Amino acid sequence: LTAVSITQAVEVLKGFQEQRKFLLITTRATKPDLPVYQNLLKPINEVLMAVGELKDSNRPDPMYTQLSAVADGIMMLAWVTVDNRPYKHVDDCLGSAQFFGNRVLKEQKDKHDKLPPCHPRSFYQVFRDLATYIRQYFPSGITWNARGEPAQDVAKSLSAPPAPTSASSVLDIKAEPAPATAPSGGFDAVFSELNKGAAVTQGLRKVDRSEMTHKNPSLRAASTVGDKEAATRAKSPAPGKKPKPESMRVKKPAKKELEGNKWTVENFDKEPQPVEIEVSLAQSVLISRCNNTTVIIQGKANQVTVENSSRLSLVVDTLVSTVDVVKAQNFALQVIGTIPAVMLDQVDGAQIYFSKESTGTKLFTSKSDGINLNIMSDPDDDYREVPLPSQICSYYDEANGDLVSEIVAHAG
Repeated sequence: LTAVSITQAVEVLKGFQEQRKFLLITTRATKPDLPVYQNLLKPINEVLMAVGELKDSNRPDPMYTQLSAVADGIMMLAWVTVDNRPYKHVDDCLGSAQFFGNRVLKEQKDKHDKLPPCHPRSFYQVFRDLATYIRQYFPSGITWNARGEPAQDVAKSLSAPPAPTSASSVLDIKAEPAPATAPSGGFDAVFSELNKGAAVTQGLRKVDRSEMTHKNPSLRAASTVGDKEAATRAKSPAPGKKPKPESMRVKKPAKKELEGNKWTVENFDKEPQPVEIEVSLAQSVLISRCNNTTVIIQGKANQVTVENSSRLSLVVDTLVSTVDVVKAQNFALQVIGTIPAVMLDQVDGAQIYFSKESTGTKLFTSKSDGINLNIMSDPDDDYREVPLPSQICSYYDEANGDLVSEIVAHAG
C-alpha cells in the first residue's frame, strides 16, 4: 500500500461515517427544505470530492488503477439523493468500479501475486451489501420522521460532544447490551445501529395519562394554535427537488498536460477548436469528462482511455494497444491507421469509422447500445454502415448440453 491509497481509504471510511450520521438524522427529523437538505449532504459531498481529487492529483502513483476504482465506486454514497429504486444507483457504481478493479485482478493474475487484504473483490462486496441494505430499508428512497424535530436541531445535537456524566447515546435512547458475538463484518457492521427494528424504542419513556391531550381537554385548550400558524400547518410544504448525483461534482478547469508517459485531457466543454496531441510510442492518453469536443491524437501511441464524456469525437492515427471507452454518450471514433481492438463499456450511442487498414480491428461491447460500425470496404472509398447487434437470444440446448446465444435480427 502507498501513502496515497491509505489516505484515500481513510476518506472512504469517513464517507460511510458521515452517511451513517445523515441516516440517523432522518430517523429523528422532519423533511427539511432544499437549503438545509444540501447542507446536511455537504460532508458526504466533501468526501466524494476528496476521494476523486486524490486520484486526479496522483496519476504517477503505482496504485493509480486501484485509486481509480475507488474514486469511481465511492459515488455509491450518493444513493441518498435518489428517490426511485436507489439500489440501482449502487449497482451502476459497482459497474464503474469493476472497470478498473478487474484490471487490478488481471494484473495480479499475470504476476501471480498473492491477494492482498484490499483485494478488489472485497471492495465489490461492499456494493452488494449496501444494495441489499437499501432494498430492505429504503426501496423508494430516504424517508423522514413526520413527527420529528427540525433537521438543523437534530444535526446540532448529533454534532455536539456527549456530556461526560451521561452514558446515553446521541439519540437519547438507552444503550443495548453488547451482543455475545461481534458482527461478522461487511456492510452489516457499518449500519448495525440502524437495524435494531422494534428494539430501538425500548428506551422511550411511557407517557402518563395526565399528560395525554386527547384525555385532558384542559391541556388542549392551553395549547391552542393561532390562526396564522394553523393555516401554515394546514398545507404540507412541497418537497424540495433533490440534487442528482452528477450535481455533486464541481466543474474543474480544462487541462491538457503530459505527466511522465501519460497525457491527460480533461474537463473540456464545447471547445470551438480541436484539441490536438503529438504522441510517441511509449505514451498513453486519458480523456476524462470532455463534452462537445474533438480530440485529435497524432502519431503512434500506446493506448487511449475515454471516460465520463458526452458528444466526444476522437481521431487517432495508430495505437499499439486498445481504445477503452467507458460511460460515454454519443461517442465518435475515427481510426486513420491501425489499432488492435476497441473496448466499449456503458456506451449509449457511438459511430466508429475504420480505415481500410483497420478493418480487422476487434470490437468488444458491454452494457452498450446504439453502436454503428462504418467500414471503408468499397472500391470508391465510401463508408458502409454496419450496426452492431444489441439484442441477444439465449437458450439451453438440451441435445448438446450447452448454452446457445443467437443474434436477434428484425426484418422489416
